[in-house]
Amino acid sequence: MEMPSQNEKARGPMERLIRGRHPCIVATASEEEFALTLVREIVMRTPVTFNVWSINGGLRDGLLVDHPPIPETEHPAGALYYLLQQSASTLTVFLDLAPHLRDERTLRLMRDLIEHGRRTGSQLILIDHRDELPAIIESMSARFEIGLPDDEEIELIVRGVLRAGNEHERIQADIGRRAFHSILQNLRGLTRRQVSQIILETIAEDRRFDADDLHTVLARKRQIIQGRGLLEFVEAPQDLSEVGGLKNLKRWLEVRRHVFSDEAIKFGLVAPRGILLLGVQGAGKSYCAKAIATAWQRPLLRMEVGALYDRFIGESERHLRDAFLQAEMMAPIVLWIDEIEKAFASAASRNVDGGLSQRMFGALLTWMQEHRAPVFLVATANDLEALPPELLRKGRFDEIFFVDLPGTATREEIFTVHLKRRKRDPGKFDLRLLGERSNGYTGAEIEQAIISALYEAFAAGEDIDTDRLIASLAGSPPLSVIQPERVQALRDWAVGRCVVAE
Repeated sequence: MEMPSQNEKARGPMERLIRGRHPCIVATASEEEFALTLVREIVMRTPVTFNVWSINGGLRDGLLVDHPPIPETEHPAGALYYLLQQSASTLTVFLDLAPHLRDERTLRLMRDLIEHGRRTGSQLILIDHRDELPAIIESMSARFEIGLPDDEEIELIVRGVLRAGNEHERIQADIGRRAFHSILQNLRGLTRRQVSQIILETIAEDRRFDADDLHTVLARKRQIIQGRGLLEFVEAPQDLSEVGGLKNLKRWLEVRRHVFSDEAIKFGLVAPRGILLLGVQGAGKSYCAKAIATAWQRPLLRMEVGALYDRFIGESERHLRDAFLQAEMMAPIVLWIDEIEKAFASAASRNVDGGLSQRMFGALLTWMQEHRAPVFLVATANDLEALPPELLRKGRFDEIFFVDLPGTATREEIFTVHLKRRKRDPGKFDLRLLGERSNGYTGAEIEQAIISALYEAFAAGEDIDTDRLIASLAGSPPLSVIQPERVQALRDWAVGRCVVAE
């Protein structure tokens, strides 16, 4: 059976809108050239005058790229006015018109042209990389979302790039189905152009395509994701033994480890959707997020909350939608929102930021309720008072865990983990004494005490020992001593409301 063309799936919905004679179609797309290609493929089979407008090219023929622009149409108002004078049916694509509609005259002409299209059958297609149309134009338009490629389209792109590359210079393809599938999975969440470019890079030097190319794919994808500033890859420990304590959380994870399989679904289980981790600052909530990714052998991505908020109206909400869409396309993953209260602290009030936090918070709750992709959400929080009450309602998360101050045995375990990490033999230290002397310390505070002792020992030309570690602990009192009321209030609140992670 012949595979469908790469553009077929995206072209179908667009073609229905065009054949349905919608006077104004809005396509928000990060891949402008791909969107234009879809429209051109449809227009080639439709007897209609086709124009394309851009700010630096004016209004010109959409198929004859070398055709000169229509005079005095570089300004959007001039192009809109020209189209208003046409009695014949036309189809015109405007590229990045939305920002120009802030001008009242241009906006008025746009509204008139849409009404003109209803009478003449003419159509406008607005292709913008930003979603910031005036509300009145939004209400008069049909929306078409050009999303990222799905698994099927990614495979078509990869095969197409390899086929084209092989015609230019022979490529040695030596890859099993499982390795090929892994590469396709790790190309999720990328644009069509990025997928093509990555595959080109994998075959550029050795003219081979094999299982080793997965490392190139992962490295390039990490660079791309980091560059977007919305989702960040986080390295997780290779083994849960590197995560001290958290026995209840580890057991919870182990019980649910295989519930994402087909067998679990047939058994009647529903995959868990997420957990909320509350606790004392530095007690190990970040390690919990990493523990989940390690236990389930999934990539861990952290949402950079600060990068979501933008000074342009509508951009913050779009950033949040893009981040969720990207997470779903990269699934299965663990998505970590660190200090979630800082992102949505103003959600209870419209007066603080014009309702932006409230809208963002509403979008988060909707996504948590409705998303179907295997994205497991891990949210961490330090400040209970800043959390919107709706987030703590039963059913929002599969479980709410409280990460308390570690007990004596766990503190000994934490010392062991961090000493091994710094190439020291824990057997040469009095771990029992260190566990006792570190009462009230979090895992992060214990780690900092070890680092501080290392600095002191290095400056003295010596090595660390138990006495140096005890001295380092004594010289840096923990948060539970500095702010005992705050820490105790948090611990009191958690009783009966959360499952203790340790």
